Amino acid sequence: MKSPTMKFSITLLLFCCAGVAALCADQSPTRSGSWTVRHSDTAGKIDFSLIETHHGGQSNHESDWPLAAFQGLDPNKAGRQDVHFTITRDAGRFDCEGYLKDGEGAGLFHFYPDAKYPAEMQSLGFSGIDVDKQFSMAILDVSLAFAREMKNEHLQGLDTDQLVAFKIFGVNATFIHDMSAAGITEKDSDKLVAFRIHGVSPEMVRSLRQAGYSPDADMLIAMRIHGATPEWIAQLKKAGYDHVSLDDLIAFRIHGVSPEFIEKLRSLGYTHPDPDQLIAMRIHGVTPQFIADLRSRGMQNLSIDQLVALKIHGID
Repeated sequence: MKSPTMKFSITLLLFCCAGVAALCADQSPTRSGSWTVRHSDTAGKIDFSLIETHHGGQSNHESDWPLAAFQGLDPNKAGRQDVHFTITRDAGRFDCEGYLKDGEGAGLFHFYPDAKYPAEMQSLGFSGIDVDKQFSMAILDVSLAFAREMKNEHLQGLDTDQLVAFKIFGVNATFIHDMSAAGITEKDSDKLVAFRIHGVSPEMVRSLRQAGYSPDADMLIAMRIHGATPEWIAQLKKAGYDHVSLDDLIAFRIHGVSPEFIEKLRSLGYTHPDPDQLIAMRIHGVTPQFIADLRSRGMQNLSIDQLVALKIHGID
């Protein structure tokens, strides 16, 4: 029969073995590949890429990373040097080794995921973090602090995938607050990402409001998709079209009503057609050349409605 002391010793030994096994598991890399470093045009950053072959394909993650993230790397050192540096993120650690020559070089990396990260993110409401997603979140630096920051904004539809999208496209608390200060308080996560993808900015909102417009989120996105920018609107104003409705502005861009088109019509005697007439002309192909051709055949002083009707009925 084992003594109590022996039982305690065996239990302690098993506990220690389990702890060592867990530690070893935590120290096992889940991703490996190669890296490259180049000079960046942005001060305080370097162009860093991670190249990985996984699931039969190759991925390349390249962007400007802050120099402060590279522990043990001095890219300003002249000549050739062997390097070993680490990048530590909440989601895991990148161990890198290789060489640099005059600040540029390449080598190999191993990624060690942080075993606590998925549970910590889960406690904040961000679930479904598998090994692949954790690797991506480490690259993008989706930190616990960033997750808390976004959680505190009380956004609609905010999940793990949206959190990753926020990092990719640059949605953060500063952007959300700046948009709100400009007059657009948006809580829909999808629309915030769409803002960044299409270039909706606080500056755009302020410019439109100064011009007398009050666009909502959907209208802002549509305007950017079709190129109805404040700069383009200012060009229309110079052509005599001030305070055109936002719907008509978008229709102008879709159908090709431009300041140049308006000027050519003016030279033919059509000084200020209504926006609906301009759109109808472009939809049906009433071009300045079409008008000139009709006049060469003796068809003078036709109204815009008559010109459109001729085109609709196939009279060229």
